[in-house]
Amino acid sequence: MEEFAEHRIRIERAARYYTLGDSARTPQELWYVIHGYAQLAARFLRRFRPLDDGTRLVVAPEALSRFYIERPGRTHAETPVGASWMTREDRFSEIDDYVAYLDALDSEIRSALDGAVPRVTVLGFSQGAATAARWVERGRATTHRLVLWGGLLPPDLDLSTHADAFRGVELIVAAGDADAHVPPAALAEQRERLARHALRAREIAYAGGHEITSAALAEVAANP
Repeated sequence: MEEFAEHRIRIERAARYYTLGDSARTPQELWYVIHGYAQLAARFLRRFRPLDDGTRLVVAPEALSRFYIERPGRTHAETPVGASWMTREDRFSEIDDYVAYLDALDSEIRSALDGAVPRVTVLGFSQGAATAARWVERGRATTHRLVLWGGLLPPDLDLSTHADAFRGVELIVAAGDADAHVPPAALAEQRERLARHALRAREIAYAGGHEITSAALAEVAANP
């Protein structure tokens, strides 16, 4: 059987992000909102318009891998596009890449704040919840609050080694009561997993499915 040698090279590429709010106002809060699988940053950011009250800057990075969301009978010109933070293929390189990307983005955003030090919330939705958790664990950015929405800590994140990355970070888990991605059994399992490492999450339950609701978002935002 023929064998192939696998190689990698480092390249530069453009990464897209969107903002909501005016950085020139010296925001009191800086939010990074990380979209889920098959979403795009601009559409995702619309859900956070209620946060734009002059005190917050909301930043929505877009995942580096875009693809057509196939719909039978549609041409590519009519087919919506989504993005993904990673797949199972070469996953460790993709994780390294998006952590480096998010670190670079944080540096750029902070340089525009002219010395302001706002309170930082990192919110990840669905696949973005795992992305957000890995960024807090591995990245250089200072985070005060981590919100896992419609998702949980990645199962391969070893808390026996990396629990300290989450100490001093307020951890919130938000899930709809009809969200099949975060069933009660999975929430209970994560609760026990956190407790084994002296960690605890505040849980926000709301009526709804795999979605961000205005009422639940207001509850998160009301307790910065």
